[in-house]
Order: sequence, then C-alpha cells, then structure tokens
Amino acid sequence: MTLASLVPLQVTTFALVALGAAGVVLTREPARQIVVSSLYSYALVIVFVVLSAPDVALSMLVVGSVGYPLVVLVALARAQRKGKD
Repeated sequence: MTLASLVPLQVTTFALVALGAAGVVLTREPARQIVVSSLYSYALVIVFVVLSAPDVALSMLVVGSVGYPLVVLVALARAQRKGKD
C-alpha cells in the first residue's frame, strides 16, 4: 500500500469509529448497547489493522466481541434475578 492510498482509508476508518462511538453513547437500552458496543469494537479492530497493529486487533476482537459482552450480560441477568427476589 502506498501512502496516498492509506490516508483515505485511515480517514474512513476513523470516521466509522467516531460514528460507532456516538451510537454506543446514544443507545439507552442495556441489551442493545451491548450489541452496538460489539459492533463498535469491530470498527476498532479495523482501525488497528489499518494502523498495522494486528496483535492489538486480535486482542480487541476477543475482548470486544466475546469477553466484554458476556460479562455485561451475566451481570445484567444476575441483577434482574436479584431484583425479583
């Protein structure tokens, strides 16, 4: 990749991340926010790949799409169950 083709790609991915961040913040329902947050983490993975950081991209892929949503869903389920008791 040449520098001339890399700059528009970086600008596009940064814009995608900015839109994704706004989507996460503006989402109010916790279950939907987890889904939007996972999609946002995929956008961050793309940014890390474009910036030539594949190790960080792989870590973000695992944490952002599997680890974080799983922990939050379990916490929400426990909070709802505890609220019913």
